[in-house]
Formats: sequence, C-alpha cells, structure tokens
Amino acid sequence: MKSHALLVGLGIFLSRIAGLVRERVFAHFFGNSDAGDAFKAALKIPNFLQNLFGEGVLSASFIPVYAQLLAKKHDEEAAKVASVIGSLLFVMTSLLVLVGVFATPFLIDLIAPGFQGEKRELTIKIVQILFPGTGFLVMSAWCLGVLNSHRKFFLSYVAPVIWNVTIIATLAIWGSKQGQFELATTVSWGLVAGSFLQFAIQLPSALRLGKKIYPSLNTQISHVRTVVKNFVPVVISRGVVQISAYIDNMLASLLPTGAVSALAYAQTLYLLPVSLFGMSVSVAELPAMSQATGSEHEIKEYLQGRLNRGLEQIAFFIIPSVVGFLLLGNLIVGAVFQTGEFQEENTRYVWMVLAGSTVGLLASTLGRLYSSTFYSLKDTRTPLQFAIVRVIFTTLLGVLFAFYLPKALGFDSQWGTPGLTASAGLAGWIEFYFLRKALNKKIGKTGLSFKYQVKVWVIALLSAGAGAAVVHYGMEKSIHIIWRAIVGLSIYGVLYFTLGYAAKIEQAHSLLQKILRRIK
Repeated sequence: MKSHALLVGLGIFLSRIAGLVRERVFAHFFGNSDAGDAFKAALKIPNFLQNLFGEGVLSASFIPVYAQLLAKKHDEEAAKVASVIGSLLFVMTSLLVLVGVFATPFLIDLIAPGFQGEKRELTIKIVQILFPGTGFLVMSAWCLGVLNSHRKFFLSYVAPVIWNVTIIATLAIWGSKQGQFELATTVSWGLVAGSFLQFAIQLPSALRLGKKIYPSLNTQISHVRTVVKNFVPVVISRGVVQISAYIDNMLASLLPTGAVSALAYAQTLYLLPVSLFGMSVSVAELPAMSQATGSEHEIKEYLQGRLNRGLEQIAFFIIPSVVGFLLLGNLIVGAVFQTGEFQEENTRYVWMVLAGSTVGLLASTLGRLYSSTFYSLKDTRTPLQFAIVRVIFTTLLGVLFAFYLPKALGFDSQWGTPGLTASAGLAGWIEFYFLRKALNKKIGKTGLSFKYQVKVWVIALLSAGAGAAVVHYGMEKSIHIIWRAIVGLSIYGVLYFTLGYAAKIEQAHSLLQKILRRIK
C-alpha cells in the first residue's frame, strides 16, 4: 500500500505544485477582480460534468469490477467491460457537452445570480468555451480507471501537469498583451487545449494495458450491468456533493467582490493535502480492497486492518496540515499568491477563508477512505445517503454562517466567506460520523485511537508554534514573504518529524529510517 500510495502521492504532488504555480500566475494577472471572479465561477459548471462522470464515480463503480476480473485472470471479459464503459461515457459526455453549450445562459443564473452586466456576459462566454474541454477530462478519467486497476498509478496522476503547464504558458504569452476580460477568454482556450493533451498522454498506455479495447455499447454483459447499477448511486452522490459546492459558490457570489476568487484560492491550498494524503491512500487501497478473497470473517479482518492502517497514515499528514494552515496560513497564502494584483490584504482575506476550511479537513480525508471501503464491498448506496445528509447541513449552516452569524456578531460581511468554509467542515464531520458508524456495523470496530490522535495533535501544535514564533519575533517584515515562509515551514517540518520519531509514531519512524538508509 505504501509504495502505491507513494506513487499516487508523487504524481498528485507534481500536478498540485504545477497547479499552485498556475494559480500564482493567475493571481498575478487577475487578483480578486471581476474577470477573476467570472473565470473561477465559469469553471464550476463544466467541472460539474467532470466530477459527475469522472474519476470519483469510476473509482467507485468501474474499478472494483474491472480490478476483480483482472485478479481472477479474466482479461478478455475485463477488456469488454472497459470497452463498453468507455463508449457509454463518450456518448453521454458528448450529449451533455452539446446541451451545456446552449443551456449556459440559464445555468449562469443558478450558480452566480449576483453577477450582472459585463461580468455575467464574460462568464457565459467562458463556460461555452470550456465545455468541450470537459469532455476530454472525463475520458481522461476513464484512462485513469484502467491504469489504476493495473496498478499503474503514476502516469494518471501526473498527467494533469500538462494541463496546468498549458494554462501557465497561455498566461505567460498573452498576460501582458491583453486586458483582463480578453485574457480570461484566451486562457479558456488554453484550458481546452490542456484538457485534450491530458487525455492524449494517457490513452496509449490505457489501450496497451487493456489490450482488446474497442468501441462497444453492449450493455447486456453482466459485469457491465453491475458497473452501471453501482454507477447510478455514485453519480447521484457526486451530483449531490456538486450541488453543495454550487450552493457555496452561489452564496459567495452574493457576498462582496472577491469572495468567489478568495474561495477558489483557499480551495487550491485546502485540496493539496486532501489530494496528497487523503486521495493517495484511498486510491491505492481501493483496488487492493476490491480483490479481497476468503471467508466473510477473513474479508472483514482484512478490510479492518487495511482501513485502520490507512487512517493512521492519513491522519499523520492531515493533522499537521490543519495546524499549519491555522498558525502559518498567512505565510503559505502569501508565498503562493502574493504578487502583482494580489496584495497583502488579499493574503489576509484568503487566510481567513483557509482557516475556515480546516474545520472539516480531517473529516473529509478520513471519510474518503471509509467511502472507498464501502465501494470495495460494492455498496455505493450507503455513501450516497450520507452525502445527501451532508448537503442538507452544508446548505443550512452555510446560510447561517455566511449571512446571519457575521451580522449578529457585528463582523464585516467579508467574514461570511470563512463562515461558508467552516460550515461545510461541520457538515463534513456529520457525514464522517455516519460513515464510520455504518461501516463498523458491517466489518467491526474501526477508527483512530485516542492516544494516537493526542500524540499527533500535540507534536503538530508545538512544532508549528515554534516555526510561527521564529518568523514573528526573529525575522523582519521587510524580508520577502517567500523566505519567511521557507524558514517557518522548514522549522515546522523538521521539528514535527523529529518529535514524531522521538514519540515512536510509526509513520515518522518508518520515513526517517528510509531517509537514513538512503544517506548511508
């Protein structure tokens, strides 16, 4: 698991670093402007298709069936399943892209009712350009499903680097030659080109591993029916989650200018540990869990063991991420985004939004692994039920925290954006509670031990506190924020792993021993 999770994590790390560079370049040219708000809001609509039919859905419905066929050496049947699922995805996505282009003006009013005039018109234009690119990204997710099932993790998760590089190149070439509104349109075309390249770089490997893959719509194959049967609840589940994200975006559009962009900038940072540590472990575990064999008792014990080890591995990295965002978040945001139009006041604002996101960071990452365990059991309905619960609470708490609570406390309306992210985090904990409770009934007791959590939280707080203190009291503010961030985060990282090693935390012990062996 560790080696596969490492490959996934490395691929995600490279793509996320490229994503951070992309966001920094974007922030340089757009800041928290109307054009920036329009582009970020426009991304939400075509991304709905990608999330609805993309990686998460295929991971839950296609990979468990396809991976199990491969484990049983039924390669020809596996190829047929991959062929039909790929063909169905292509047909559905093509139709939805076509409909989406013409329906864009109506969709805009749903996700950004606060946009008016030129800002609204620009958003419509960008969405219509982006829709075709989304089709390539969905098909890219099909390639990922095939590659992951064959335990070829790196390529599919490093492929988004080319998507980011294409957008960065577009900004670099035209950024200083065009105004913000015109540049937003140009970058949209760059995004479409990047989407095609991301798909094209994975397709040859997927076809080679899948062997006899060809266009087919034969839905009479029993394993295809199983995938489709599991596909529907996951699509609904992902749709529910996307509706929740759209509600956040809609509420943000009703807040002061800059709220939509600030939310997007914070999410870029927030999703980094989610992807690196939550997704990497969950992705690596799903094929392994899906291939579990033996008696019912043996399968339960096997899943318990893998799940508990995975939870500890996730928590070891996510807890310090939470603490780092809270105590060193100003340095992180400033180092990544503070340039050009993105000034110090923007850094403070995004830090507030990021701090709100930390409320549910641990819950959302641990919840991913619980959902993957359900999917490995071919149970896609239970996570759907709890996703609906989460959306209900996200909506109710979002309205309360974004509009009513800041006003009641006498805070500026800008505090509504951190309120949105914090409310989503609380809803995430509610979902996590139900996921764990339901899975424990299926396979027995699971979860992190109290002793382990206390150790990690104390070490993280001490280490981050030391890093923040050195920067605050020992470094002049005139020193560039990137250097201050490097010093603060370096102290944090070294102390965290050193104290973790001293406290005999397995993950720190294992990692440091590997490093020492390589040095020797």
